[in-house]
Amino acid sequence: MGAKGQAQQGRWRDQWWAVGLLVLVIGVAVRLGFRGWSAWPEALVGGVFYAGFLTWFLMGRRRQDAKAVGTEPARVPELERRIAKNGELPDDPAEQRAMVRLIRRREEKLRSSRRWAFPLLGVIFLGMPLLWFTSGDVPAGLWTLGFGVAFMSWMIWFNRRFVRRMVAMRQRIEGVGGVGGIEGVGGRA
Repeated sequence: MGAKGQAQQGRWRDQWWAVGLLVLVIGVAVRLGFRGWSAWPEALVGGVFYAGFLTWFLMGRRRQDAKAVGTEPARVPELERRIAKNGELPDDPAEQRAMVRLIRRREEKLRSSRRWAFPLLGVIFLGMPLLWFTSGDVPAGLWTLGFGVAFMSWMIWFNRRFVRRMVAMRQRIEGVGGVGGIEGVGGRA
């Protein structure tokens, strides 16, 4: 499938309302799952609040990324999808440069958060079971410990895979390893 087909395939998922609706549905479902059907007003109000907040945050991040790499905010999700899937290179040299700048921006953010993000997640997801165990609720402690180990394992695997794909895409664009590249993109930021 060509680049235009990829752009059309995921476009509705990139809209602000789709992001908000997804967060709303997940938030309400999780709250109803833990609190039961009788808590539906609280679940709905909390879901709307968190959906609004996360939508605002993610769309702001998308605008910042677009400004930093020199593209439109609507193009950022498609570039990220191409990077994550190690997909086709853009035909336009300006879009290739924007993709390299986006990759470098992601690499820099990952480098800067590496020292605190995973340790903090480890404390949260592996420290919470200790609270359950000390309170005497062993089943909840085991459940949260299992979830924490699974989630942290998935995060580490996903992070490593995404980093490998970013490096591979940047090398394909820049021409490292014998593949033809474009002028003006190479070098380190």
